[in-house]
Amino acid sequence: MDTQAKTWRPKLVLASGSPRRVALLQQIGVEPDELIPADIDETPKKNELPRSLATRLASEKAWAARRIAETRADLAGSYLIAADTVVSLGRLILPKCELVDEAGGCLRKLSGRAHRVYTAVSLITPKGAERRRLVETRVRFKRLANDEIEAYLASGEWRGKAGGYAIQGLAGGFPVKLVGSYSSVVGLPLYETMSLLTGEGYPVQLFWLNRA
Repeated sequence: MDTQAKTWRPKLVLASGSPRRVALLQQIGVEPDELIPADIDETPKKNELPRSLATRLASEKAWAARRIAETRADLAGSYLIAADTVVSLGRLILPKCELVDEAGGCLRKLSGRAHRVYTAVSLITPKGAERRRLVETRVRFKRLANDEIEAYLASGEWRGKAGGYAIQGLAGGFPVKLVGSYSSVVGLPLYETMSLLTGEGYPVQLFWLNRA
């Protein structure tokens, strides 16, 4: 990238330590200046709907990271973006799996069925205004054989993933139909993210210069 461009463009903070979200931003040419993972309680509230949970958690992550960013002079005037992904079967919210039995339970529930993936994005501007987008994607899995489930569990790819799978990895062969945004299922809807950033004056296209 042009050195002069680096000196004057505003900074962007990603409220996540997720390599997949960093890679998605890089796909549209954007390199976050800082990663600030937000440590928040992600437990759903009583009777909270999946779409409401995704929206709330994305917003809470954004503001938690913003409070940290405000303590650092080098991040003054930054844009801050956060996202959260929720997988659901109807109103049933599937966990972000940390235990193998938990992940196995999710995969058996998803086998041969359609489910919904909600990813919310929250952008906080340098002036402290918040802008949000929520993307709903419908995914239907093939019927998974027991040996497929066991092999996938052995891979460890499911760890920390909503619904117990990562569509960008080995589980990319599970869906027979996807209606909506593939990048949203991975963890960051690129069209909506780019629209939020450009709509609030962040120069996304600046990163595209001299990339050849």
